[in-house]
This record gives sequence, C-alpha cells and structure tokens, in this order.
Amino acid sequence: MAKIVIAPSKYIQGNGELTNIANYVSVLGKKALCLISESGLKILKDTVDTSFANENITVKYDLSNGECCMTEVNRIIKVCEKNQVNFLIGIGDGKIVDTIKAVGYYKDLPVVILPTIAATDSPCSALSVLYTDDGVFDKYLFLKKNPNIVLVDTGIIAKAPVRLLVSGMGDALATYFEARACEKSNAITCASGTTTIAASALAKLCFDTLITEGYKAKLAVEEGVCTKSLEKIVEANTLLSGIGFESGGIAAAHAIHNGFTVLPACHHMYHGEKVAFGTLAQLVLENAPMEEIEEVLYFCTIVGLPTTLKQLGINEIKPKEIMKVAKAATSKEDTAHNMPFEITPEDVYAAILTANKLGEEYM
Repeated sequence: MAKIVIAPSKYIQGNGELTNIANYVSVLGKKALCLISESGLKILKDTVDTSFANENITVKYDLSNGECCMTEVNRIIKVCEKNQVNFLIGIGDGKIVDTIKAVGYYKDLPVVILPTIAATDSPCSALSVLYTDDGVFDKYLFLKKNPNIVLVDTGIIAKAPVRLLVSGMGDALATYFEARACEKSNAITCASGTTTIAASALAKLCFDTLITEGYKAKLAVEEGVCTKSLEKIVEANTLLSGIGFESGGIAAAHAIHNGFTVLPACHHMYHGEKVAFGTLAQLVLENAPMEEIEEVLYFCTIVGLPTTLKQLGINEIKPKEIMKVAKAATSKEDTAHNMPFEITPEDVYAAILTANKLGEEYM
C-alpha cells in the first residue's frame, strides 16, 4: 500500500487577509456562490463585496440552514444550478465548511474555504462529515480533492467566542495520538494510503504547539486580540491537524465522538469537546503511560476541555446509554478499528468509564 499525503492547493493565514480575498480567488472564475450564516453575512459582506468589486467578481449569498446533511447539500446544489456559478465559497463554521465541500464534490466545482472560527480541522480536508437532519452522525463523505483555497483571517478568529477556539484545540488534540495508532496498525487513512513521515511529523508538531501555546492563545481570544500564540494555535487547529488527521489517520478518539452523537444529552457539545474526551478514552484503551494521560488531563483542564461525562452533559451515568455509545463507536464502518489491536464495545465501554473516573479524580 502506498504512503499518501494530501493537502489544500493553497493555505493563506493572517490578520486582515479577508480584504485580499479577490486577489486569491480570481483565478477560479467570476461568479461565486457563497454559503454563509446570517450573522456572518451582516459582519463580513461589505468586506467581501469591496474586494470582489476590484476584480469584477459577482457573488450570490445563500444562508446556511445550520446542519451538514444531505437535505442541505441538495438544496445548495439546486441554488448552484439556478445561478450557474463558477466556484463555491464557504464562510463560517465546520457545518458550513463541510456542506460547501460536499456541494463542490457533487457539482465538480472549485471550493474556497474561509473559516470564521478555528473550532475544527475540517477547512483543509477532502472530507465532509454528514449528519442526519436531527444532528446524529450519518457518514463520512470522502471527496475527490482538497479545497482549492483555504483563507484564514486570524483577526476574525480572535473575535469569535473563546469556547470555539478551545473546541478546535480538542479536535486537534486527538491528531497525534490517532496518527500514532494508525502508523502502528498500518491503517488506511482518509488519503487512501498509509501514514507518511510528513503527516506523522505534522501531527506531533500539532500536539507540541497545543501544549506550549494553547493556554496563551485562549487568553488572547478572551481579550479579542490576535497574538503570535493565537496565530500558532490557529495554524495547529486548522492546517497541522487537518493534514495530520487526513494523511496520518483517525482512530478511536473520533469514533468515540461519533458514538456520543447518539445521546441527546451531548448534542449541545461541540465536536472538539467530545473528541477531547474521546482522546482520553483512547489513551485508556492503549493503556498509555500515566505521565502521558496526566499531560492530556492538565492541558484539557487549563484550557477548559471536558474530562468527565458530566462535563459532556451526562449528569446520570446509565450503563445502557454508555453501551449504546460504545456500540456506535465500534460499528463496522467507524475508525475505532484502525487501532493496532482488536476493539470491542465492551472495551470502549470500560475505557469511557475509566476516562471519566480519571477526569473526576484529576479535578
């Protein structure tokens, strides 16, 4: 099996870079469809329009319905066909990003991603995570290629709620541990190959950056300012984690996240928050050294990531519900089986409860 690494064609990051969007996307066409939230439209439309006017680019804005599901994807496809656009732009959160990437896949159109938060590593990937209309994990949609352009304005990220940045750190936290597991098991990654040393190195750099810069970046966003630490964390959450998970591989941490989506009590939690707890559970599955577990517990605690089931919204632990999570996490289609040993629902059940106990005692 070949070793494969994939990445977006161009990644741009900087404070105020939204004003230069037309300079970067003009090579893709002159008529765009932009999927965006209502709040994003109010705040960013004038900046985008001013930049596009300089390059004679027209844009049709369409408001997201909130969920990344096939119902929404099919709706946007119809909007594309009606307006005969040349390329697509997604401005917003991970749901918007994954929706517009899926539309690009089905319509074979270039895709530009402009995340307004650094809450997930989805902007750079050739993957859309699809949910049902009710928000339950449905499937991974593997795309033909990565986005053509990823443009990250860190000035915008600095103004977003701090919980979103922290959630992104939770998503990125899993990158190194999952890539490490996939390298050991020689698992097939989202790039349709095995782990490269480049992806493994970026995954480790992602983890090291979180540990050294994460708390400082959190403090910066609490003040709404852009610092060098924030720049590094945005790159870790978006680019390093994006390449690291996609070409390094995903394993139990994300599978356990997917399992938690079956519980309505967890629906208010962000993706990265559930992944962070899934990372702890994966470390328990691996019987990782206590020093490593304590490093993760300390990091989660200082930045504000959940380490207990109660923090995930599960106020009463019901064995049947936890087993339901464990069974979903170990479904035949999910990535828990990328671990370098056999995984059963009973293993995941035990790991979840043990991770919860570790979190409670650490607190």
